[in-house]
Amino acid sequence: MEIKYRDTRELSRDDLEALFLSVEWSSGHYPDKLRKAMRHFETVYTAWDGDTLAGLVCAMDDGVMTAYIHYLLVRPEYQHTGIGTHLVELMKDRYRNFLRIVLVAYDKEIGFYQSCGFQRPDGYSPMFITELWT
Repeated sequence: MEIKYRDTRELSRDDLEALFLSVEWSSGHYPDKLRKAMRHFETVYTAWDGDTLAGLVCAMDDGVMTAYIHYLLVRPEYQHTGIGTHLVELMKDRYRNFLRIVLVAYDKEIGFYQSCGFQRPDGYSPMFITELWT
């Protein structure tokens, strides 16, 4: 396995659908919307094993102070190989001069993000209005 990383916002609907559904995220049922969304994120890094989209991270930002990592996904068969950590490191490097990098993590992934340097502050809770079931 030789993983290659790319900075690209142009992804096929099939690649996005396969990646998102591989981790059972309901957004994978909307591949055309995902494709459009990727074009609007400020930063998208992808991890490829040949023609297989193995992982993806994307962020939006205000241009100077705060970046929000919105998605970090790694196909199950590629998890625990360092891909997720490398994608986060690419984002940390990209936004190194910003004052804050923010993300919302599911409870089971908090340990991973803490190992990447993120902190879980007391007194904060993510809030959503969503039609998605994940």
